[in-house]
Amino acid sequence: MTTATTVKTEYEAIIGLETHCQLSTNTKIFSNSSTAFGADPNTNIDPVCMGLPGVLPVLNEKVLEYAVKAGLALNCQIAKYSKFDRKQYFYPDLPKNYQISQYDLPIAEHGWLEIELVDAEGNPIRKRIGITRLHMEEDAGKLVHAGSDRLSGSSYSLVDYNRAGIPLVEIVSEPDLRSGLEAAEYAEELRRIVRYLGVSDGNMEQGSLRCDVNISVRPVGRKEFGTKVEIKNMNSFSAIQRAIDYEIERQIAAIEAGDRIIQETRLWQEGAQCTSSMRIKEGSSDYRYFPEPDLAPIEVSNAQLEQWRSELPELPAQKRHHYESELGLSPYDARVLTEDRSIAEYFETAIASGANAKAAANWITQDIAAHLNKQKLTITEIALTPTNLADIITRIETGKISNAQAKEKLPDLLSGISPEKAFAGQELITDPSVLEPIVDEVIAANAKELEKYRNGNTNLKGFFVGQVLKKTGKRADPKLTNELVEKKLNA
Repeated sequence: MTTATTVKTEYEAIIGLETHCQLSTNTKIFSNSSTAFGADPNTNIDPVCMGLPGVLPVLNEKVLEYAVKAGLALNCQIAKYSKFDRKQYFYPDLPKNYQISQYDLPIAEHGWLEIELVDAEGNPIRKRIGITRLHMEEDAGKLVHAGSDRLSGSSYSLVDYNRAGIPLVEIVSEPDLRSGLEAAEYAEELRRIVRYLGVSDGNMEQGSLRCDVNISVRPVGRKEFGTKVEIKNMNSFSAIQRAIDYEIERQIAAIEAGDRIIQETRLWQEGAQCTSSMRIKEGSSDYRYFPEPDLAPIEVSNAQLEQWRSELPELPAQKRHHYESELGLSPYDARVLTEDRSIAEYFETAIASGANAKAAANWITQDIAAHLNKQKLTITEIALTPTNLADIITRIETGKISNAQAKEKLPDLLSGISPEKAFAGQELITDPSVLEPIVDEVIAANAKELEKYRNGNTNLKGFFVGQVLKKTGKRADPKLTNELVEKKLNA
């Protein structure tokens, strides 16, 4: 009798992200109201962003510049001709009852960005994630629910229109992501890019960067996509990863149980660590798009495009490649150093001032980073200049001071004291004729420890080295001291 073997189906996730990124302009996309965060409710408003009768929008030129630069940084094709459209929907925080966005002719399309993960051995794993499109639009206002963080359970809701009309770019990825980890890294890399460009602060806590996830699962090997579900309400990269991992398991369990996945929008519940249904997903036809009649089409000249392209900085992925292949840094060091543009610039200035790349990386990612974290500072707020860091590293490598001396003086150096002053009179004693009598004196003064050492307790060598360092105010060259102590003890 033959028993049939049940083969367990393997599934893969198909994931894409829609990312809304607020642009760091001083004024709104179509009017002169301030975009400053944290103002009293309904103070940064005007007739245009409130949609009052008879007003006309005017495109903020800085918004176009920032959108094009973001598109270029994401390797997109920039449209020579694009336009704005009206996207109709009705919600209390949208005062006009329509949103000015871009539909069929966006400013940028067909791009990509590179994510980098690290395997168990510390080797970089790079993957290109396609960018479907990047388009400009205005933000809506914000609902404040009293008694709850969402509409359900609140006793009443208030509307703050300060955010209405703040410029956004929406960046839509291709469905090239396959895990929560990849999706979180994609979102982090996107934030690095817009911060390097200076077009957005990417602050997720303040809503400057908001990600919606589209996710479906399918059996491995099948070409057709499964039914897509959208997840909203994620305010951190870790939440993106956890929400996706949960939703993958939920969808697989539903399919295995014979249930049907429906196209819907779900919310991530941070407290419960799960997703919950919010509404059935709308299609593009529900928005009844049509060309915005109050705004002229946009044309970007070749000269203007090349001018903006020339102003782009070296981006995080380019720096990582450079640091790893040319400077010999580990993927971890390269990632930490390129996380923030100001840290990368500090590191590069130290290198240009003569510092060894690996030594500079160690100081920045370890001792200086620990100080920054403890004091809640950025690297631009410390008084230790990259030139002075290079000076310290050179002093260590040429044997003028020890690594221990430099670490001991680091608080003074970070507060602005120059290396010359910090290490005045602290040069290492590297002359054996000077150190040898001191070693003899220490050994003679510790006869009991000498006897124990010669009876087999060789760990006491460190005791003698420490006594020499103490007697010289830590100025004895550590390597030479070790050699002389060992020689004398074994004589």
